[in-house]
Amino acid sequence: MKYIGAHVSASGGLANAAIRAAEIGATAFALFTKNQRQWRAAPLTPEIIDDFKAACEKYHYGPGQILPHDSYLINLGHPVEEALEKSREAFIDEMTRCQQLGLKLLNFHPGSHLMQIAEEECLARIAQSINIALAQTEGVTAVIENTAGQGSNLGFKFEHLAAIIDGVEDKSRVGVCIDTCHAFAAGYDLRSADACAATFAEFERIVGFQYLRGMHLNDAKSAFGSRVDRHHSLGEGNIGHDAFRWIMQDKRFDGIPLVLETINPDIWAEEIAWLKAQQTEEATA
Repeated sequence: MKYIGAHVSASGGLANAAIRAAEIGATAFALFTKNQRQWRAAPLTPEIIDDFKAACEKYHYGPGQILPHDSYLINLGHPVEEALEKSREAFIDEMTRCQQLGLKLLNFHPGSHLMQIAEEECLARIAQSINIALAQTEGVTAVIENTAGQGSNLGFKFEHLAAIIDGVEDKSRVGVCIDTCHAFAAGYDLRSADACAATFAEFERIVGFQYLRGMHLNDAKSAFGSRVDRHHSLGEGNIGHDAFRWIMQDKRFDGIPLVLETINPDIWAEEIAWLKAQQTEEATA
């Protein structure tokens, strides 16, 4: 079964994220459990936790259908020790918040070397950061998101994801989220069914589908291989419709959150309905 949704706002209370997801016909959703552009947030109160869990139960969202995202400020591969420790503390807090909310996944961007250390050292730092966070939390899987490769961001090659996983001690609590826009911008072709098959065969060979815990379904304003992260609405960018139809018809993408981060929230309900309709072999654009 496909779980299809969008990254919805938690403005006004975390419980509102589940309500907003239900309003657009989503069977999955993503959210920030705190302000994504601030380092610190007030601790979760029992009331906030209970309200969130009640809303998820009311609208039938289990932990496997929810893909929270951490703060954009966190850099688990930071080359400067003081900044690295600040990021690690913030990441542990994000993992702890997920644990308190009964969530099982936390999606994050791996990190950046900032042109100050080698890629290999940065990847090792990211893996060690994950190890530290896993040792201080329970039940939450760290889900590494592939990147477009802008600037000094790592994670744009499947080999980067594999290297991080290789350095994680508890492999039962590490996974990946593949963002289609990021993959395309990083040079993984998705413009046809054949291209998708080839790209995900490479993913299987290098990383392995056993680590796939979620996806971000985004078309791309950016050009193929540009390493520029610019999302677009489904079918309106340089990827086109075929990739998303192909994903909807492949059972390897069952049972994980498939989350829109496309640029027009006003049509999310339409995009979700379209994705749901593509799950039959007869589906056409």
